[in-house]
Amino acid sequence: MNEFYQKDIISIKDFSKEQLEKIFTSTDKIMQLNPSDRREICKGKTLAYLFYEPSTRTRLSFDSAMASIGGNSLGISDTNSSSTQKGESLADTVRIMSIYSDVLVLRHTLDGSSRFAAEVSDKPVINAGSGTEEHPTQAIQDLFTIKKEKKKIDGLKIGIVGDLKYGRTVYSLLYGLGNYDVDVRLISPESLRIRSDSTYEIKQKLDYTESTNIEDHIDDLDVLYVTRIQKERFPDEEEYLKVKGSYVVGLDLLKQMKEDSIILHPLPRIDEISTDIDKTKNAKYFEQAEYGKHTRAALLGLTLNENGF
Repeated sequence: MNEFYQKDIISIKDFSKEQLEKIFTSTDKIMQLNPSDRREICKGKTLAYLFYEPSTRTRLSFDSAMASIGGNSLGISDTNSSSTQKGESLADTVRIMSIYSDVLVLRHTLDGSSRFAAEVSDKPVINAGSGTEEHPTQAIQDLFTIKKEKKKIDGLKIGIVGDLKYGRTVYSLLYGLGNYDVDVRLISPESLRIRSDSTYEIKQKLDYTESTNIEDHIDDLDVLYVTRIQKERFPDEEEYLKVKGSYVVGLDLLKQMKEDSIILHPLPRIDEISTDIDKTKNAKYFEQAEYGKHTRAALLGLTLNENGF
């Protein structure tokens, strides 16, 4: 039985370690299939995307993933050219998009939007980012990248640096890491520490320490996960300017890291990782983006096929 069939993907908290590992196994299978066999997985299926917020990697990753398994995509990437400009509600837009598709991928500025969409849609809904809450498929991609590049997740020392307050990728990653035995270091400016309303839940499953100084931890880390300080989520630009450029990972910092450590980033990158890092063996953020295509292809294949693939 395929437990993922017709399953909404709203929060990484809905997945157990065993379920995550099944997704990773399916992703490995996807990567090993020849192209003609891959294209049979979702042949004749349609993905609809509905993005109320700008995106490059996530939307194109879903689009590319669906094409690679034989399906097709349609949707709204710019709400300025849709009926939302006429005042159409999210509920009605979701219902209409569900009529045209087999699965709906939603990115929205408001917290709770994806869970609401799942309640009104009669097709499975995948959360591609809901406000400042979560980005579950990014977390699955991140965890798969760590496992693929480090051959394990349990036992690793993982540093997460940057905007931990507004970065929804951070929360999904922390919830996902709660399924594993890891040592997590959270590094951020004081004003960008993880939100207090989330700390209780995270601490139920995950031990972590908080710091403002990256150099206190850098030589001890197996994985450095860097996040962008998100200017667009600051209510006051003056507050953003105070923390802009707080951490920059360059070759000087890389020299202090373990030889086999890896550097990840959900992208887009602004100035928090120097381009000098890109050609080093430690930089894995472009591989991370590629793995995102494969993990999303696996998720779509599992969601849309009753007996899996």
